[in-house]
Amino acid sequence: MNENKAQHPDYTANDLDILNSGSWGFDSEDESSDSASEASPASVREHNPWDKEASEPTAEQEVQAENQLSRVELQPGGIKAAIEAILAVADVPVSAREFSAALIVSEHAIETALEQLYREYNGYDDGETVHEPRGFELRRIAGGWRLYARQGFSPWVGRFVVGAQSSKLSRAALETLAVIAYQQPATRSYVAQVRGVNVDAAIRNLKARGLITETVPDEKGITQYITTDTLLEKLGLKSLDQLPALAPYLPDVDQVASDPELTTT
Repeated sequence: MNENKAQHPDYTANDLDILNSGSWGFDSEDESSDSASEASPASVREHNPWDKEASEPTAEQEVQAENQLSRVELQPGGIKAAIEAILAVADVPVSAREFSAALIVSEHAIETALEQLYREYNGYDDGETVHEPRGFELRRIAGGWRLYARQGFSPWVGRFVVGAQSSKLSRAALETLAVIAYQQPATRSYVAQVRGVNVDAAIRNLKARGLITETVPDEKGITQYITTDTLLEKLGLKSLDQLPALAPYLPDVDQVASDPELTTT
């Protein structure tokens, strides 16, 4: 044994004993592996691609990641400021549910913030200071919320937007739109019969502007048209129920009978 030790200076006494016995002592290797694992479990998991625990975030990491994204109220201005930021870029009304999903807060918190903004924009008296209304207002239309210029400033806003940017509907298009709005769903032939003229150009114009759209065909398979939320948005209405009643604008029966131009053929 002493000769072997002398002849193999690179081996320890324990290594030589293992060689002489003809076995590497797998139990010893397992113990060594276990001890190494206990010494640095994090490093072992980090390099083991089959370790599910290493690939999945811990509960603490998930909470930290969620807090970084969901705590919008910790930003300057909180939820109200975040809502204003979204309204500033939105080109369609935004619902409370959409705000809630984007900001990761409850719909109740969104509704509360919207009510506060509505009050602030319209002006209020808190007992100490009279807060004047803003030049814009928050309106609830077409199932959502959107910012609009305050109606009192229409003359000045109108002067700003008048020009090449404004493109008014023709009288033919307005009449066609009115028929569809009050009688929808309406076919092209029905609108033409009411107006007494061809309405193809007007229909194309209204569709291009997104004010009307096609819906399910009638029982004969003929295409019908209805108005869109864009029309509600343009008119500042929540629903079609808010359209003004036609009765005050219709002629009396006696007037129709006596006026040849109003008599239907």
